[in-house]
Amino acid sequence: MIIRPDYINTIIPFMDAPVVKILAGVRRCGKSTILAMLAEEFGKRGVDSNCIIERRYSDVDFQDGFSYKDMFDDIKKQIKGNDRYYLLLDELQEVDGWEKSVNTLLEKYNVDIYVTGSNSKLMSSEISTYLTGRYVLIPIYTLSLREYIDFKGRSEKDLRAVFDEYVQYGGFPVIGISNFDTDSAYQIVEGIYASVITNDISKRHKIRSKELFDRVVRYIIENVGKTFSANTIVKFLKNENRSLSVETIYNYLKWLKDAFIIYPCKRYDIQGKELLKTQEKYYLSDISLKYCQMGFDTKMLSAVFENIVYLEMKRRGYEVYIGKNYDKEIDFVGVKRDERIYVQVCVQLPTESSRETENLMVIKDHYRKYVVCRDPLAMGNINGIQIVHIADFLLDNSW
Repeated sequence: MIIRPDYINTIIPFMDAPVVKILAGVRRCGKSTILAMLAEEFGKRGVDSNCIIERRYSDVDFQDGFSYKDMFDDIKKQIKGNDRYYLLLDELQEVDGWEKSVNTLLEKYNVDIYVTGSNSKLMSSEISTYLTGRYVLIPIYTLSLREYIDFKGRSEKDLRAVFDEYVQYGGFPVIGISNFDTDSAYQIVEGIYASVITNDISKRHKIRSKELFDRVVRYIIENVGKTFSANTIVKFLKNENRSLSVETIYNYLKWLKDAFIIYPCKRYDIQGKELLKTQEKYYLSDISLKYCQMGFDTKMLSAVFENIVYLEMKRRGYEVYIGKNYDKEIDFVGVKRDERIYVQVCVQLPTESSRETENLMVIKDHYRKYVVCRDPLAMGNINGIQIVHIADFLLDNSW
C-alpha cells in the first residue's frame, strides 16, 4: 500500500473529535485505501486491533435489504464495555438511512467514526437533520502530480517527463500503481466512468432517455474549461433536433456534481468582490475521463492544463473561482481564509503583451500572481508576475 500522507495529515486534527469524518470523492479515487491507512495509523498509536471495526458496504454480505438497523445491530455487537472503538465504514451510501445509525452510535457509544462515499446520498439533506454540526467533510481527489511520482516510484529529477506522462494517463490510483499502456488505461477509466454514469446516476435517478443524457454529458466533457449554461446546452441540442428542458439540464448537472464527475467553478467579480450567477465553468474530477470518451489529442492541452491546475488548487484547500476584472478574465482566483492567488494557465510561454500577463497586470493588489505553462523556458518574472513551468508549479509548496 502506497501512503498518501497529505490526507492522513488532514484527518489527524479531527481524530477523536466528536464529529463524523466524511471522506467523499469520485469512485476509485482511493477512499478505501485511505481508510486502510487510518487503520495502520491507529495501530501505530497503540489502538488494539479488536477496537478497530472495518466494514465495506459495497460487499455482497451487506446487500439484499441490509438496512440501517442491521448496520447498527452489527456494529453494536462488536462493541464491548467502555473501550474506545474506531469505526471505518466504507461506501456507506449503500445503506439507506445510515445517518440514523451513525448518529445513535455517536451519541450512545465511545466511538470515533470515519465514513466514505461516492455520491451525494452521503451528503443528503438528512445529514443536516441527524448530524447537524457533527460532521466534517474531507474531499478526496485522484492523484496529484507529487502522488503520481510516488506511485510510479519515479524521481523528481525526471519531473518534466513524468508530468507529460501524468497528463496522458490522469490520476486514478489504479492507473498510477500499474503499468498499463494508454489504451488499456483509458479502458479502465471507461469502466469507472460507466459505473458512475449507469449506477450512481442513470439507475438511481431513473433517467428515461439514456442516449440524451449521454449526449449532454459528452457536451460537458467536450467543453471543459469553457463557460456555458443550461440554456447553452438546450440550444445546442435544439440544433441537433433534440429537445430537453432547462430544468432537466440543471438536474443532469446536479447529479454529475453529486457523483463527483464534475466540479463547478463559479465566476467572481474581483472589483465588486461578489460571486456572479451566470456562465460558470466545469472541470472533471480527473482528466482521463475526457480521454476515455474522446481520446487524447494535444489540441485539448489548454483545457487539460486548466483542469489539472484547478484540481491542485482544490486539493490545497482553496476555494477556486474564475476571476472577472472589468472586461478581463483571470483563469483562477484561489481564496483560502485571508490568502489569495491569481493564476493564468497557458501552453506556450507568454510575452509581456500577452493576454495572460496583461490580465494580471491590471490587478493592483499585493497577492501572488502566476502564469503557468509547459514551455521548457518557463521561469522568471514579468512586472511581479511569476512565470512558472506547470510541473514546477504543481510541486511548489510555497503557495
